[in-house]
Amino acid sequence: MTATISTTPLRPVRRGRKRISVFDAVTIAIALALIAIVVIPLGRVVVGMFWVDGQFTLEPIRRTLAVPDLGRLLLDTVIVVVASSLVALVIGVLLAWINERTDARMGILSDALPLLPFLLPPVAGAVGWTMLLAPRAGLANSWIRDGLGFVGIDIGDSGPFDINSWYGLIWVFAVYAVPFIYMNVSASLRNFDSSLEEASRLSGASAWRTLRRVTIPAVMPGIGAGLLLCVWFGFGMFSIPSIIGTPAGIDLISVRIVQLLTFTYPPDTEVAVGLSAFIVLFVGLAYLLQVRVLRSGRYATITGKGARSNVTRLGVWRWPVRAGVMLYVFISTLLPIIALVLVSLNGFWTPNIDWSSLSLDAFHTAVIADRLTREALANSLGLGVVGGLIGILGAAMVSLYIHRTRTAFARGLDAGIKLPAAISNMVIAVGVLLLFAGPPFYLSGTLAILLIGYLALYLPQASIAADAAVTGVGKELPEASAVAGASPLRTFGRVLLPLMIPGLVAGWALLFIRMVGDLTASAILAGTSNPVVGFRILEVFNGGSYALLAALSTVLVLVTGTVLVLVLWYTRRKSKYGITAKVG
Repeated sequence: MTATISTTPLRPVRRGRKRISVFDAVTIAIALALIAIVVIPLGRVVVGMFWVDGQFTLEPIRRTLAVPDLGRLLLDTVIVVVASSLVALVIGVLLAWINERTDARMGILSDALPLLPFLLPPVAGAVGWTMLLAPRAGLANSWIRDGLGFVGIDIGDSGPFDINSWYGLIWVFAVYAVPFIYMNVSASLRNFDSSLEEASRLSGASAWRTLRRVTIPAVMPGIGAGLLLCVWFGFGMFSIPSIIGTPAGIDLISVRIVQLLTFTYPPDTEVAVGLSAFIVLFVGLAYLLQVRVLRSGRYATITGKGARSNVTRLGVWRWPVRAGVMLYVFISTLLPIIALVLVSLNGFWTPNIDWSSLSLDAFHTAVIADRLTREALANSLGLGVVGGLIGILGAAMVSLYIHRTRTAFARGLDAGIKLPAAISNMVIAVGVLLLFAGPPFYLSGTLAILLIGYLALYLPQASIAADAAVTGVGKELPEASAVAGASPLRTFGRVLLPLMIPGLVAGWALLFIRMVGDLTASAILAGTSNPVVGFRILEVFNGGSYALLAALSTVLVLVTGTVLVLVLWYTRRKSKYGITAKVG
């Protein structure tokens, strides 16, 4: 056999630019569109501070600084946000420690219970707490007075608690902020190797020194992230301070902005934009403080198979601690729901419930007989279904592209999608109003502007849920589909989407619940021509129809609770029987 060796030099292979598939191009376009509905309104808020009627001006800033009670407004807002965040920090860290580091854990129940306030929309929760702890007519106050009277203690016909107070407002804020702390600190404790604490104690350090020098630094990233989310939530919340704070004379920035844009004629846009700038400033300062704290020390988390956690045996305190956790969940979430249901069935708000005459008349009057309420419910449900689908499917496509390419451009898209998490909801809602209400869009009073506002506000939740769904899908099946000659679109529809459905359904449910119960964007973007449930509840609250208010809030809780139960049933069924994906 003769072998011939060629000495002709090999020509370098020209590598052209990788062609972008149609599916990737559509995905990038969707990502840019989703980012634009956040970035452009935010830019509109910033520009609105210096550019009015086509010319540069500082008038919005001057008028904002000239607000007579500006100092008090800012101070009250900071006090409520900081105090509620600290209360949430204590409760959230304690719940996380009980769940992750003690034998009082109750399985998946312990993971879910502290997150239940997320399932009670803030507007419904604020109404429920008002009906529980109003000084005279509050149901819980009445029960407490009756109980004390039974043992011979008379405290009069008012109290002992008043929800329309500083401590009442801070408490309800804290209840809704606890899940942010709990989720982040639980993750940090779960990944922390407790052998480091053992080594510290064996070296002679006291329990307090070990806590201060080892445990707290290890979970500091989780604490910082949770506190940042609390600040973001607090400065953007409208429903709680409107329903609880306003009757107490406690005025917060978010409430003032809504008053200037919705309940002032003509709307005072300049001052509203100026106040929005303060929210951006406060949230930005909180973010910078978090970064500085984390950079000032060395924080390490041990992950992987080597990480382990020693469980603290509580002994005789195990069941009392479990009872304490259940009591907290009962007080923070179930009691407000019970108050809403009782007032709805009773037909009017009174501490003297006539148990024999409970009926569904209030539900009939509030939901079925009232045309505006029926329209508001239909609009909210439609926006929740459509907005949830658009948000979760768009986020899923973007998440797949990001995980598949992992380029700097993809990371930029990911950061842009999650941008609203660092900006107050109130600021984004104001930006959407300024950009889309007037020329050239003229979307004021339409459902389209509400849909845009909801998508802009809740993109981070959709992105995080989509990331979790995408991460659960391995690379083997998509690669096999590509080798079999399937296009990216076919691979997405026949392989990836069926595998991601349980995670995407859960993500859609989260978006649906948030959109249906939203009041921040609804208070600014909704009106009589495009009513939604949140805005309708606010109208009824201002009108003083408490039975109708309770009935509406109860319906909202029933809708979100039903969706949650159906989603849990569906995802459990899918995980039990498996999911089939067709390759090729």
